[in-house]
Amino acid sequence: MAYSTPLPSHFILPDLVGHCTFPLTYHPAIERVNALSNNWLASFCPDFTPKQRAALHGLSAGRLTAFCYPYSVTEERLQVVSDFMNFLFHLDNISDGMLGKGTEQLASVVMNALWFPDSYIPAKGGSPASEECSAGRLARDYWKRCIKHAKPGPQARFKESLEMFFEAVHQQARDRDAGIVPDLESYIALRRDTSGCKPVFDLIEYAADIDLPDEVVGHPVVKALNQGTNDLVTWSNDIFSYSVEQARGDTHNMVVILMKYHGMDLQSAIDHVGILCKDTITTFQHNLSLLPSFGDPKLDRDVAAYVQGLQQWIVSSLHWSFMTKRYFGTDGMEIKRTRVVWLLPKRGEEVTCDVTKEKRDRKRGQGRKPIPSRLVAARYMIRKAQHFIKPAQAFYV
Repeated sequence: MAYSTPLPSHFILPDLVGHCTFPLTYHPAIERVNALSNNWLASFCPDFTPKQRAALHGLSAGRLTAFCYPYSVTEERLQVVSDFMNFLFHLDNISDGMLGKGTEQLASVVMNALWFPDSYIPAKGGSPASEECSAGRLARDYWKRCIKHAKPGPQARFKESLEMFFEAVHQQARDRDAGIVPDLESYIALRRDTSGCKPVFDLIEYAADIDLPDEVVGHPVVKALNQGTNDLVTWSNDIFSYSVEQARGDTHNMVVILMKYHGMDLQSAIDHVGILCKDTITTFQHNLSLLPSFGDPKLDRDVAAYVQGLQQWIVSSLHWSFMTKRYFGTDGMEIKRTRVVWLLPKRGEEVTCDVTKEKRDRKRGQGRKPIPSRLVAARYMIRKAQHFIKPAQAFYV
């Protein structure tokens, strides 16, 4: 279904930066780490076009890392985290537009590197390929450096979180392939994994050189702080990235869903997501006051360091979104000041919230029965549960 009225030419951003009063700090090695990380990724991708190289440098993933992890115990660890951040954005770029089969192969290649870091072991059946692709080589190089110092708990949690990320990205690709825009509840459940926040939050422990016990990570208040940070980073990104995403027809965005299923116009949807973001910051601040002592001074310090890392993510992601060229090009600081975002023109033919059967037939050669959006969340959770009962050897299958 198309929007009932044409999209306006612009919208006004909610003042999320003004609402967030957490102090903004950064690691002093910010520029060096950013440059080295860009060079690292580019060295594994010799086929990058000039446009892709420009986008890599304009992304400023290393600067985001320096703002989010200013407490990193060494510059070496900050560099490792920065390289993964760049890699994560790279995964997002190459998975956009992939069909389900492609995202499964990508996941298999990357997770193969994490489970078998010493050498590439091709999977039986030809997936991943007999020769490791650049995504696998990037993952292996990053992970071998990370596990030199990462403690057991963060290592295990990181691998689990990255598996969840790939499972969610695969589900997103299946929905895109079938022309599905999930309902709001389904979207929120899926977006908490497609955001990639969970693995980068696991790297807080690595950067701070801590290893939280499972009972602390699973404590209701700690889980609420973690999820609240994920929601803030994710939902604010849906606002900041909306202009770019609508131009390429991407519907994996809360703003699109509010317009499609809740009858909102663009500005009302933006305002609604903005209110949710502000409420999330307020709730995070309240939950900070509920954080208990765990009965051991060192453990309490480690928990405080982890929570401080989450807080850094909240404030840093908001400010960085105007520093990077990923969302607003070179106009980020002006848009930060005025909060006015002009919509980019759509690429090619006009894209609506629904992909018609005729368009799907032209793209894929045959039609397919649409899947009710309310089944998306249930199907995703079932697939995720099945995924976690697979042994490591499943990567060979």
